[in-house]
Amino acid sequence: MTREEKSQVIEELTAQLADNANIYLADISGLNASNTSDLRRACFKANVQLNVVKNTLLTKAMEASDKDFGDLPTVLKGNTSVMYSETGNAPAKVIKNFRKKSDKPLLKGAFIEEAIYLGDDQLDMLVDIKSKEELIGDIIGLLQSPAKNVISALKSGGGTIAGIIKTLSEKEG
Repeated sequence: MTREEKSQVIEELTAQLADNANIYLADISGLNASNTSDLRRACFKANVQLNVVKNTLLTKAMEASDKDFGDLPTVLKGNTSVMYSETGNAPAKVIKNFRKKSDKPLLKGAFIEEAIYLGDDQLDMLVDIKSKEELIGDIIGLLQSPAKNVISALKSGGGTIAGIIKTLSEKEG
């Protein structure tokens, strides 16, 4: 690979790092061609982009990036694949599901919305991370609950202020 080709790859990696808030580093070495195809298919279905990278080039891209990757470059040893996703827990779910039938991929580390996770022992925690959409749904559900209490109090309170207050106080207790 020429110096110009390396520079081009580093620029492309730097752009991908800038464009993605959720970046996973995994080791998929040892997977045969069939398993690798299955993993790529699982990633595609989960809207996760999977790329095999050279550690030295990814390290240079991380250094050139505006993001602070902290200790994440320290896991760049051996075989490394990068997984990008719009949803923070999607790559973790793909890895966990795939490992039901294989011992790979191994999670090396992840950069999720500026938080850094190192090591395969972080996988279960990353699976449990809620997406922005899930959090918004939870918040809307919580906000709707008091409104539903007020509406039911208005309906069951007989239309009087005393009846509404009595109904609401019974719901709180």
